Amino acid sequence: MALSKTEAEIHYGFKVEEEDRWNVSVSDTSMSVLNSSLTTVFLPVIYIIIFIVGFPTNAMAVWVFLIRMKKKNPASILLANLALADLLFIIWLPMKIHYHFKDNNWTFGEPLCKVLVGFFYGNMYCSTIFIACISIQRYWAVTHPLSHKQTNRVAVCVSLCVWIVVWITTIPLYLYDQTVQVTNLNIITCHDVIRPSQLHFPVGYFLTMGIMGYVVPCLVCVVAYLLTFRSLRESVTDSGSNSNKKKAIILMVIVLVMFLVCFTPSNIMLMVHYARVSATILNNGYKIYIITLCLGSLNSCLDPFVYYFISDEFREHVKNTLKCRSERSAKQMKVSFKPLKFSKKSSTSDSTHTQSTTYTSDSSHTQSNTCTSDSALNKSGTC
Repeated sequence: MALSKTEAEIHYGFKVEEEDRWNVSVSDTSMSVLNSSLTTVFLPVIYIIIFIVGFPTNAMAVWVFLIRMKKKNPASILLANLALADLLFIIWLPMKIHYHFKDNNWTFGEPLCKVLVGFFYGNMYCSTIFIACISIQRYWAVTHPLSHKQTNRVAVCVSLCVWIVVWITTIPLYLYDQTVQVTNLNIITCHDVIRPSQLHFPVGYFLTMGIMGYVVPCLVCVVAYLLTFRSLRESVTDSGSNSNKKKAIILMVIVLVMFLVCFTPSNIMLMVHYARVSATILNNGYKIYIITLCLGSLNSCLDPFVYYFISDEFREHVKNTLKCRSERSAKQMKVSFKPLKFSKKSSTSDSTHTQSTTYTSDSSHTQSNTCTSDSALNKSGTC
């Protein structure tokens, strides 16, 4: 149903009845949505799950990729940046959880609301772009295996460019008011209601970002994985390499499915919503949109499990970390449990061998065992 300009001045399905410089009054339908259990119970519960699962797993992923892995490669560099983007989004979730539990009443001020919105959408677009970069990197690794190890610098430069581009593209979110005083509910909303006088700004922004931040990366992922799959299928390998090929194909399918499931519904609903708003058509799909947007955030806590199942090196580091042991301590443990060997070479002065333990001190204490005879040092004995 086509509406007049005044009737169609809606953001996220919330119809604004009256507006002054600072306050707005919303319709009864909008009030029912703001007071519903969907926004005050369902959304915060999902975000709590994302935070509980995503914060420790992404923090561990960043630590493993950036610190534990001594030998960096393009894949680990890109995955580290993806994990960092997820972590930067998750650390702001407690404020969003508090906001929804308080009946959608924002109490942290305008600046923090802008930061929350910026990181929320910044993570979405950062994730889609980095996943697209990972798909290109995997295609390049399959088709140009000899040059694979010389592209670390390229991966670093690409990562820096992605962060700069995403930071620049989120600047518009800081240029208009995200908080609005809703007079007939006596609450302050954050990014849920926007004044009609400012509505043209987010309409153009989100339609553009929906295309550049989702459609383009999605096409890149699909094309790159199809080309990689064709290259793997046509390659001639022995039976020992078939398992690696199968693993690579499974990885591509998992990443592509996760990308489509997490980002497709929310971005399609985002573009449809703002297209209807710009065409002055009433949009009644707000509830569907916020559900898809919330479920799309699950990508932040699913990524670390993908790293775990597809990377043997990542999995080994995580296991060692959970067991509270490092590679060095593991090696020392193997040495310490080796059986002691004593030389039975006879000596003229005494045939009895004694064992003494000596300690040396440098930056750390190490223990070594030596075997000596009474008359002379037994150089052939080892412990």
